[in-house]
Amino acid sequence: MEKVINSYECMFIVDVSKTEEVTEAAVNKFTSLIEANAEVIDVAKWGKRRLAYPINDMPEGYYVVVTFKSEPAFPAEFERLANIDENLLRSMVIRLDYDAAERKAKKAAEAAAKAAEVVTEAPEAVEVPETTEADAE
Repeated sequence: MEKVINSYECMFIVDVSKTEEVTEAAVNKFTSLIEANAEVIDVAKWGKRRLAYPINDMPEGYYVVVTFKSEPAFPAEFERLANIDENLLRSMVIRLDYDAAERKAKKAAEAAAKAAEVVTEAPEAVEVPETTEADAE
């Protein structure tokens, strides 16, 4: 039987009330957990942002969004571990309806084609009128 591999997107918010080292350690812990159990497509560290509403009396949190592909059992295990950790304020994993790797490759190809198009276009020559000493006075 063939293994099912789905695309997922996970967002988690880390508590920033402790030191920056603790925050960075929590981010690294969960991103490395995902890397160990799934194929990571993209990691976007949004950084410290204001929350829409206070969570545990915290007005700010460190946001991280990870897009990955894995077997269906891993997201449930990730959410279980995230709920146990006291450094995470919130976490959420959603299954994507599309293949995240294909979409990222398509966007990269479009960006490369657009960049190549811009490079190949030569700028038009602009005529600069000559100034004489009489014009300058």
